[in-house]
Amino acid sequence: MSGPRMHRLFDPVSKRCLDVAVDHGFFNEPSFLRGIAHMPSVVATLVEAAPDAIQLSPGQARILQSMPVRPRPALVLRTDVADIYGSEVPDRPFSELIEDAVSQAIRLDAACVVVNLLDIDGCPELHRACVRNVMALRAACDQAAMPLMVEPLAMRRDGGAYTGIHDVGRIRALARQAVELGADVVKADPSDPADRYGDVIEACAPIPVLVRGGGKIESAELFRRTAAVLEQGAAGVVYGRNIIQHPKPAAITQALMGILHQGWTPEEAVEHLEAA
Repeated sequence: MSGPRMHRLFDPVSKRCLDVAVDHGFFNEPSFLRGIAHMPSVVATLVEAAPDAIQLSPGQARILQSMPVRPRPALVLRTDVADIYGSEVPDRPFSELIEDAVSQAIRLDAACVVVNLLDIDGCPELHRACVRNVMALRAACDQAAMPLMVEPLAMRRDGGAYTGIHDVGRIRALARQAVELGADVVKADPSDPADRYGDVIEACAPIPVLVRGGGKIESAELFRRTAAVLEQGAAGVVYGRNIIQHPKPAAITQALMGILHQGWTPEEAVEHLEAA
């Protein structure tokens, strides 16, 4: 899908997007609140750093959209809540759509809605529920010309919790299913091996792929990974904890924007971060 909302997501020159995910409180995991306990100040800091988009839940989106600033980062509205991110495996894993998701997105002036496509080993009913969620959203998005971002996420049980599967074949297949279901943008995990991420992008073409950040890593490594996936054809990144739990969230946002839109090297991004 092209159109005014999609144009708000992607930089008009680089055609890339940095989406900062701050929807972690939606998932009822205490550790996710580190760095985002006071959302008004978090959102204000990010707005000043000026990423392309900020990803929020319906209850927190009003903070961004009520700020009297111009231009404002585009709103990506999280439309489903799941219980699979906790430190313990749930008895009955679920992913539920919010009520009247697209109408809420329109009222909040969102540029895009995002929904999970979960594929967890041993949980076929959860995958089926996510497929139904995507199909329902696709139909509603068509009526409103609302772009749909789908987040394919393959996971397995690792001890007492679920952990991501980074096998390139698994990610490629699930990302392709997201495209087949009607995604306008795909938000997919990084792959192992990292230099095979082009396989995921090829399978999704011509749909843009944004690379999911996942767990927190050292900043220099984050910059190197970001540059590497962009070189392979990624249209941008969606980073959460690597930004919001960083000691300098505004500076690391600006450094990432430099890599995406100004062609900074990872070393230049590190220099900016250290000088901030």
